[in-house]
Amino acid sequence: MSLNANTLCIREEREALLKIKKHLQDPFHDPFSWVGEDCCSWTGIGCDQSGHILSFELSFAQHISGEINPSITDLKHLRYLDLSSIDFGGIPIPKFIGSLHMLRYLDLSYSNFSGMIPTHLGNLSNLQYLYISTSFSSLWVKDVSWLFTLSSLRCLHMKGVNIISTSHDLFPAVNMMPSLLELRLISCNLRTFPPSFPFENITSLLVFDLSQNPFNSSTPSWLFNITKLTELYLQSSSLRGPFPVLQRGNLCNLRNMDLSNNYLTGDITQMLDTLSSCRDQSLEHLDLSSNHLIRKLPNFVGKFNHLASLDLSSNSLLGPIPTTIGNLSNLNHLNLEGNMMNGDIPKSIGQLTQLHSLNLLQNNWEGIMTNIHFQNLTNLISFCISSKPNSFAFKVTQDWTHHLNNLFYVEISDCQIGPAFPNWLRNQTCLGTIMLQNLKGSIPLWSGVKGLDLSNKLLSGIIQNNIGEEMSDLEFLDLSNNQLIGIIPQSINKIQNLLYLDLSNNYLTGTIPVFWMGMQGLSIIDLSYNNLSGGIPTSICSLPSLFILELSNNNLSTDFSPTFQNCTSLQTLSLGNNMLFGSIPKEITKNLPSLAELLLRGNALTGSIPNEICGLPSLHLVDLSNKNLSGSIPACLGNVYGFKLPQTSFINSTEPLFIDRYMWYTKHIELIMKGKIIEYMDRMPVHSTIDLSDNSLCGEIPEKLTELIHLGALNLSWSMLTGNIPNNIGSLKDLESLDLSHNHLSGPIPPSMTSMTFLSFMNLSYNNLSGQIPVANQFGTFNDPSIYEGNPQLCGDPLPNNCSSPLSGNVEKGRKHEDDEKIDKLCLYASIIVGYITSFWLVCGSLYLKRSWRHAYFNFVFDMKDKLLFFVVANLRCAKCKFDIERAKTTK
Repeated sequence: MSLNANTLCIREEREALLKIKKHLQDPFHDPFSWVGEDCCSWTGIGCDQSGHILSFELSFAQHISGEINPSITDLKHLRYLDLSSIDFGGIPIPKFIGSLHMLRYLDLSYSNFSGMIPTHLGNLSNLQYLYISTSFSSLWVKDVSWLFTLSSLRCLHMKGVNIISTSHDLFPAVNMMPSLLELRLISCNLRTFPPSFPFENITSLLVFDLSQNPFNSSTPSWLFNITKLTELYLQSSSLRGPFPVLQRGNLCNLRNMDLSNNYLTGDITQMLDTLSSCRDQSLEHLDLSSNHLIRKLPNFVGKFNHLASLDLSSNSLLGPIPTTIGNLSNLNHLNLEGNMMNGDIPKSIGQLTQLHSLNLLQNNWEGIMTNIHFQNLTNLISFCISSKPNSFAFKVTQDWTHHLNNLFYVEISDCQIGPAFPNWLRNQTCLGTIMLQNLKGSIPLWSGVKGLDLSNKLLSGIIQNNIGEEMSDLEFLDLSNNQLIGIIPQSINKIQNLLYLDLSNNYLTGTIPVFWMGMQGLSIIDLSYNNLSGGIPTSICSLPSLFILELSNNNLSTDFSPTFQNCTSLQTLSLGNNMLFGSIPKEITKNLPSLAELLLRGNALTGSIPNEICGLPSLHLVDLSNKNLSGSIPACLGNVYGFKLPQTSFINSTEPLFIDRYMWYTKHIELIMKGKIIEYMDRMPVHSTIDLSDNSLCGEIPEKLTELIHLGALNLSWSMLTGNIPNNIGSLKDLESLDLSHNHLSGPIPPSMTSMTFLSFMNLSYNNLSGQIPVANQFGTFNDPSIYEGNPQLCGDPLPNNCSSPLSGNVEKGRKHEDDEKIDKLCLYASIIVGYITSFWLVCGSLYLKRSWRHAYFNFVFDMKDKLLFFVVANLRCAKCKFDIERAKTTK
């Protein structure tokens, strides 16, 4: 298109633009610089020489929201329309966009549209580029037939659009687009991959990206017959079975291929041999990681002279690294982590002068690495290696002072590198993050380093008092899982840029320091599993970025109620197995508004669970198993949004938390699941959990809890709960662990529980349940009678009680409430006794302590005695007088 500066835009089209502007707004400023009569000179507007608007683009402005005015259809000549990244408030895509028949380019991506994509877009027969991606899976397609009419389409992007209901029709529609060059349907919930077509009409396709779709099928062979393909992305798509046999010459134009994170099996040799046989092969990026590929890495891998990135990690590859690896002169990234490779590291790896990242972790390497391996790796930024213990060593001469000027990150574990700290590493002046395991001795102090991870089981002694002065640039300090003793040094407060501090699993003593105020960037503090004592300083809540505080398994003793005030960013609070006392404060919503995980197991907290805890919308892990909490279970827990989210929402709860590219923290969460303590770490999905066990809670199980349909674990054992198990408990479809044992529950086992098909652990023992045990679905797998014992009125498998017996499964009238009434009476009597004792000592204690009160009290008593005696004597005399008068009348 061209713009004629001497031609004004068409008046009707200018008015249409002003109407569109009126329905769009920016809360911060006016995003439009639309002034003057000539709209062709306005920002985002392009015209042809006759003054007609050809292009309309609003993606230049941020924070725009509002709606699309139908007057946009007055732009009859519009060919280019970009409305991406505008907040349209969740409205559907307007049908009238399908009236812009001249459109060649349409971008509605990430604009907060929702609902069904209108079939009216099929009227845009001239469309060549269509982008309708979304981040929230809020768009969906009911009918893909409108795609058949877009025969001129060259590029189709629909990331995040739900196409599950019509996925079987999608590929035939795509096959009718002979001009299509780029197809990206990422995370579209596609389930069907057709094994073949009657004819293949997509021979012009250059980019094919259907990653992150749950196909759960084999890789179709027709895909590898698209000879012009340059980019192929099918990662995380549940592809299974052997890798297809490739025909020679079919993928010679391929530059990028990513089939990672699938279930592909077979020999890697045939696939690499076919790709390397191309006369002008151009492969630059190959990612086959996280599959089940086998065999050795072949020698002809050295033929891929254009290869810049090779990732074969997390497979089952065997054998050594071929010496021909040194021929990959353009290689920037090599990742062989998590295989079963062995043998020596070839010295030819030192020829990879362009290498930035080398990851050789978790293999079975043998032999040694010397300074020869590193001599020419001047561009190396990241180096990682580990092996089976005592099989691999570093033999770098102590006087080797060669500087790897770009080396920033080093991780070495289960290799012989010490025992002393290696000088060749200390000489690397740009080194920022170091992770060394199995290094003996004391902590090496190293100025200039930003990240230091020496987590292992061999460091001993104290943390040096001057660590803060010597390592003031630290952002990441992990000394966990060692044998360190002594106190936490005061000088740590001089590490002003510290983001993450992990001193867990040592033998540290003393108290938690109070120096936190100056460390404004600190996000993670983990001091768990030590011998720390005393209180928790309130200054910890002065850290504005703190979102994980892990202090469990120490000897901390303080009142929980006033400790955490205004910890507004804290998401995880783990204080289990200490000696905390006091109660859970009603101000918890105000003081900890971001809290998602509250872990207080094994303390000495008292009082009831406040209803205010339900005001924490992100809460999804609660462990209050404690021994001393009383009162009832707050019914409002059934309203907490966090408990209603599916399990996949919490995968990040234990996902490594990246501080930056080379620094991360792996959170450990201990929960009682399925009758035993389970430690969740790394990428294990965490269930939403409520554990209120081992307390003195009374009352009934709130019916409201059955609305938490995605709850993963519920433990209410060892309390004083009464009443029936809620009838609707079967609504907890995702529940895997249920423990209601050692209570006073009565009535039958609800039949709805047979619909809880994910339930793999259940304990209902030692209650007063009655009737027949269900037998359908997963109940047929609960063969352990101990999970039902202590319920004499239960019958049926796996118990020996036969339900055909007239006494089995029946209870006398009113029997099911008998224990409840006993408990209520006990509570009443206890209240009367406590009230009497309290009143007695309140009066007598006051008289004993206050002499003036005592005198006044006894004067009052004596005065009342005299008045009472006078009242009685006077009334007796009056009564006697009346009696004498009546008797005299009778005598007369």
